[in-house]
Amino acid sequence: MGMYEKLIAKEATMSVVGLGYVGLPIALAFAKHVKVIGFDINAERVEMMRNHIDPSEELESSDFEGSDISFTSDPEDLKAAQFHIVAVPTPINQSNHPDLVPLLSASRTVGSALKPGDYVVYESTVYPGCTEEDCVPVLEEVSGLKFNQDFKVGYSPERINPGDKVNTIETIVKVVSGSDAESAEAIARTYNLVVKAGTHQASSIKVAEASKIIENTQRDVNIALINELSIIFERVGINTYEVLEAAGTKWNFLKFSPGLVGGHCIGIDPYYLTWKSDKLGYQARVINSGRFVNDAMGAHVGKQVVKRMLAQGRNLLESRILVMGLTFKEDVADIRNTKVVDVIKELQSYNIKVDVVDPYASAKEVDREYGLALKDAPEPGAYDAVILAVAHEPYRAMSEADFSNLMRLDNGVFADLKGLFRGKIHALEYWSL
Repeated sequence: MGMYEKLIAKEATMSVVGLGYVGLPIALAFAKHVKVIGFDINAERVEMMRNHIDPSEELESSDFEGSDISFTSDPEDLKAAQFHIVAVPTPINQSNHPDLVPLLSASRTVGSALKPGDYVVYESTVYPGCTEEDCVPVLEEVSGLKFNQDFKVGYSPERINPGDKVNTIETIVKVVSGSDAESAEAIARTYNLVVKAGTHQASSIKVAEASKIIENTQRDVNIALINELSIIFERVGINTYEVLEAAGTKWNFLKFSPGLVGGHCIGIDPYYLTWKSDKLGYQARVINSGRFVNDAMGAHVGKQVVKRMLAQGRNLLESRILVMGLTFKEDVADIRNTKVVDVIKELQSYNIKVDVVDPYASAKEVDREYGLALKDAPEPGAYDAVILAVAHEPYRAMSEADFSNLMRLDNGVFADLKGLFRGKIHALEYWSL
């Protein structure tokens, strides 16, 4: 009996290591079909999940129902599993280099539970070669077992989009790969249990790793182009969104919009590829240029707002600005690598007082991660400028009158980073990317 047959017969157990935005949905999806052990090093988060609460605020309590899953923070419990999925974060460090500490730590944890015949599948986004060159040696060292002789390894990149209720695990084709033909087939059959859209079997683990990292690199480079065009059009004196609207009438025009590029994927993954490229002796000029442009957009936004305030004769030292939205994208609670922070830092560099509000972000997490205090609500009539940084649903429902009521003077500066209110603002000093 193969691994797939053992799993569906519940003669083998699956473990999912790392229960964040990626790991928990995967664990619950599989737990509708096989027996699952959900592992996370954070005991507080584990206790919340035992009570059917998603710490990431993405899933409902009902999503936990009918699941054959046990949650734990004890690594010893992983010894009861034979099919391990690793879904931990892969961040970057202060030098924009890959930080593999969480991934290698998870590999050590799984390695200590590894037995002959076991499978380990990585979902964390990495550069091509990382699974076999960095993770497998850790598994071998800790377990004392031999790769492909005693245990098999696979890679299946995550494709979860936080806040997206349409494009889900079930509806997005899943790329899968294995360290040999047998493992590739078993892994594909296993993922087909939960992915209704089906799987694409890559020819190797490296191909699967590369396929994931270029998804976000491609988006990053394209957004960087539009951001650069936005800077140019600003100097020309025309609105970028109007230009994109006109250009988009051609059937093959790629529709990207300007904006802040943060989060745990697009703003990070390209650095994994450029780091690997540097190690191979090639400088990735286009990718690095795109990263430079996108990483500079927060400061650009801050400068443009200050420029307009100065044009109105405002005293910056006596001014106050409201930033609406802090999460990395609309309608989610995720604040990881949010570039709105760069806007705030730029404004604070002018000694301007900045208030920040966000209906989704956790004030505790914002303080811990960025040292910023979220206000419960903005103060009416208190601001010289309002920056609509994130297009949260409550903000999309607002009107010019709502924004005007927040301003200290009638002609306050309104910066609309997503262009949501283009053509709808008449009394305020309007600006968008």
